[in-house]
Amino acid sequence: MVDELGRSLLTSLGAPTGARSHIEAYTEVVLKKGEGKHRPDGLIVVRSGGKIWSALIEAKVGNSELTNEQVEAYLEIARLNGCNALITVSNQFASLPTHHPLQVSASSRRKVELFHWSWMYVVTQSTLLLSHDDVSDREKRILLREMNRFLLHESSGVKAFEQMPASWSDVVAKVQAGGSVAANSAEAKEVVGAWHQEVGNLSLTLSRQLETAVKVRMPRAHATDAAARQKEDQKALSNTSELNTELVVPDAADVIKVCADLKKRSITASIWLKAPDEPKTTKARVNWLLRQLQKTEPAGIYVRCFWPGKTRATLHALTALRDNPELVAVDHESQSVVSFEVMMVRDAGARFGQRRNFVADLETTVPAFYNQAGQWLKAWQARAPKLRDDKTEPQEVAPKALRDELELDALSGDA
Repeated sequence: MVDELGRSLLTSLGAPTGARSHIEAYTEVVLKKGEGKHRPDGLIVVRSGGKIWSALIEAKVGNSELTNEQVEAYLEIARLNGCNALITVSNQFASLPTHHPLQVSASSRRKVELFHWSWMYVVTQSTLLLSHDDVSDREKRILLREMNRFLLHESSGVKAFEQMPASWSDVVAKVQAGGSVAANSAEAKEVVGAWHQEVGNLSLTLSRQLETAVKVRMPRAHATDAAARQKEDQKALSNTSELNTELVVPDAADVIKVCADLKKRSITASIWLKAPDEPKTTKARVNWLLRQLQKTEPAGIYVRCFWPGKTRATLHALTALRDNPELVAVDHESQSVVSFEVMMVRDAGARFGQRRNFVADLETTVPAFYNQAGQWLKAWQARAPKLRDDKTEPQEVAPKALRDELELDALSGDA
């Protein structure tokens, strides 16, 4: 009924949702081929001119989770009935709709595309449409608000990502004891998969709080291949004992980098800023940064300063810099600072290894950092060039070699 929501959701899948497309949605669908004990929850059909794009829907609520057996069975049913895609909906999270919380075999996805929406993803898209006044019809706005109210009610079975997997506490304890996690181990796979789900949930939470679409930044190769992303992050966890991600907030000074350090049991959120070209002194550049952080509560806020070449970066608490901005200049008196990283560091202690508390601390630290620092930071921009005072065109001056040649020609009488 709300065409704007349908187009918003289907556009995330690359479905044909042009101005002349017509979206149809069905439930209690009876298919001609391959149903057996598996019966999909719905069907979406997009008609665009003479072309038809269709997708089966399989949804779960509450603690019910999708399984590989179910998903592969529905992919086969979609193939037999000529559908283009299968869309799963559940409380499991994915960083992108084109990624899937399950690692489904490539062979079963050869003929049919597989997509995933979390229920909170649907709520977020609806919330953004309402907050931006993108739904003009009053009755449709009422429908969206009622849908959100229903989905967010505690009895609906819809919930956010709440806890890391059972292996989380053991992994953190192992790293704390000086060990490492094998890149190809089952526990690395489980922890990284949960981290990707939590990152997806965190981006949706920030999107609703900021009323703008916050996205997870990743290389193009990872955006098109979730398995490659999973493998690379498992390797990074093994080598560094860290979980990292980057969140893109529209119009922010830079991406928000988020790091969960298993060795230090700390959570860090940060934004990088290039120091201004003018002024050139370190003290003046530090003051440029401090002016942007005048409204920031300094507790837990630090500034890392980067220097030219291979000179080691230095770190100062925001409180100390406010008391004495010249602290940074003392670090390397012969050089000027070239960039800054403003960060909030949370020492989670024992809570870091607790499945629920880790998620809770992460989802309070990142919004708190944005509230205290991220929203105030602006990237430096050079001033626009000014006209000459006399507003006249400069006289063209011939190069010295040409002037000398002309003078010689004049003396010889050839000019």
